[in-house]
Amino acid sequence: MTTTPSASRPQLIDGMGRTIVNLRISVTDRCNFRCTYCMPADNVEFMDRSNLLSFEEIQRVAQIVSRMGINRLRLTGGEPLMRKNLPVLIKMLNEVDGIDDIAMTTNAYFLKEHAQSLKDAGLKRLNVSLDALDPEKFRDVNRRDCLQSVLDGLDTARKVGFKSIKINAVAVRNFSETEIMGLIEMGRSEGFEIRFIEFMPLDSDKVWERDKVLFGHEIVEMIKENYELVPVDNSLEIGPASEYNFADGKGKIGIITAVSNPFCDHCNRIRMTADGKLRTCLFSTDETNLKDLIRTGATDETIIETLKQAVLVKEPGHKINLDDFERPDRAMHAIGG
Repeated sequence: MTTTPSASRPQLIDGMGRTIVNLRISVTDRCNFRCTYCMPADNVEFMDRSNLLSFEEIQRVAQIVSRMGINRLRLTGGEPLMRKNLPVLIKMLNEVDGIDDIAMTTNAYFLKEHAQSLKDAGLKRLNVSLDALDPEKFRDVNRRDCLQSVLDGLDTARKVGFKSIKINAVAVRNFSETEIMGLIEMGRSEGFEIRFIEFMPLDSDKVWERDKVLFGHEIVEMIKENYELVPVDNSLEIGPASEYNFADGKGKIGIITAVSNPFCDHCNRIRMTADGKLRTCLFSTDETNLKDLIRTGATDETIIETLKQAVLVKEPGHKINLDDFERPDRAMHAIGG
């Protein structure tokens, strides 16, 4: 997998010397689930559809950032498959010179219907959000009773043959402990990489507390009670997860310690919300309005300069563990997972 921009393209480097090669693009804030760590249960106010970037506008942004060294895109939501005709966008992004990899984060509910068309359009990788295999726990966290639909979607995606399918599970204390080994066994048998993500303060209900976080080192110790793990060298330098191979050669896991040991020093990503706001950190309290630039006729050069200036002051890191930490105004579904 290419992780650095082509030598023929200028590099997009922030004030900390980090090279930005990854853009996460939210295509909608709408979702058919109501996950407790992401959205309120009821009365969710979604963006007006007229405020969403069109496929042509998203493609233009991709064309611009690819000239700046970004070569990896990830489509997010909400649930990105709530956006109609998503394979059309994927095809458009695949036409952009310099984009080497397009991935998507999804809850898998719609994958049974759409997996083949997504792969045919050029989608290479999937990250599937799945926190529990116990039906009651699944319902508790997602506020929906549809675990089998998710599992069917995963099975279809596996058969379609994506380059990579990862399962992302948010790790919450007094909830996730009984789910970890079941997810591990599924990953080992089906060829999925299971990744555990420490619970972060992005829930719209604002119930996050540090005591509710099941820490990465605790998860690793639980798994080691059953399996020998071999750390993958330098995994944090190319992604957010500390990765481990199973010593028996059957599979891999990832641990994203966003709270206990953040990967901010190696962060190589920026984000764009569905309404065209650039965020240089998941926890940014400031945004840069790319949509207004696009819709008022700004030139590519003006947008490039705006991007350079925004990235130059990219946050050194989030402040979850500091006294002056501020929650972002947007909940996770409105930022882009």
